[in-house]
Amino acid sequence: MQCFYSPAQDRHAPATFLLRGAPAPSPERPERAERLAEALGDLGLRLESPTCIDSPGLRQRLEAIHTPRYLQFLETIHARWRAMPGAAELVAPNVHPTGGGHHYPEHPVGQAGWHLHDMACPIGADSFAGILASAASAEAAADAVKGGERSAYALCRPPGHHAGPERAGGFCFLNNSALAASILRERYARVAIVDVDLHHGNGTQDIFYARGDVWTGSLHADPSGFYPFFWGGADERGSGDGEGANLNIPLSIGSNDLCFIEALDRLLEDMAAFRPEALVVALGLDAHKDDPLAGLALETEDFTPIGARLKALDLPTVLVQEGGYPTASLGKNLTAFLQGFR
Repeated sequence: MQCFYSPAQDRHAPATFLLRGAPAPSPERPERAERLAEALGDLGLRLESPTCIDSPGLRQRLEAIHTPRYLQFLETIHARWRAMPGAAELVAPNVHPTGGGHHYPEHPVGQAGWHLHDMACPIGADSFAGILASAASAEAAADAVKGGERSAYALCRPPGHHAGPERAGGFCFLNNSALAASILRERYARVAIVDVDLHHGNGTQDIFYARGDVWTGSLHADPSGFYPFFWGGADERGSGDGEGANLNIPLSIGSNDLCFIEALDRLLEDMAAFRPEALVVALGLDAHKDDPLAGLALETEDFTPIGARLKALDLPTVLVQEGGYPTASLGKNLTAFLQGFR
């Protein structure tokens, strides 16, 4: 299995984010990648770097899932923000169009509020290079599978599944899992995304909600009392051409492996009716009981049957790293999943 990671991802390294109204150390830091890379090495897997992290082809592919003005915002906002008198070093919103805005603003402060959904996505001077490198890693893994590899893994940080067509949130800026699915669609008529992250993949759902060619399924902590709060209910089933091609299975806060595996089996049964030709796994490892954002109660060994069930689908598969934050268990959780998947 080929594995991809660009060291340029470390250029996005926020020190803090806002948690329950107070500044807190950000768990979405380069240490995540270091721990995951170490686990891959212990399994004998070698990380390869994408050949290019800013190609015209990648930009074109990103425009299939994100709006051009959002991509321009991510690339230019820090310089425009710092040009304002008295502006902070990091881009962070202080106003949001709650309930929906009537027009798109020109001012950097207004655009920050439009595009940055929450306070977990500060943008620094080098952030865009790191964000783009994360997407390039997902692109490289998807291209490998599109080209004939049976499976590939993308070590992506920042993660991506909360990023919608023109919205960042939950540490996510570009939707790496959606990008991988879009690339697989260049070869396969029907692609499925299975999201096993602790949190609902609301950005992925938004991107494909009205499409019938990409099936999206997510099992996650119940958003009625957990991030992302406003999306992820069982009644969200898609619209238009995508009606019935989206499935959410919310789990009670604190659910264990028995609940998780039973929900995964139900999700995969629903997916089978779609008859996918290729698969993207949005691989969150934050359902572990010790994760700093913990909402579920999986043990490390519980990730092995999750990997085994996804492998048993026998589909060309791209594994895209989503959540899972620094603890002593993080690398072990990836090892357990890959032992089941391999």
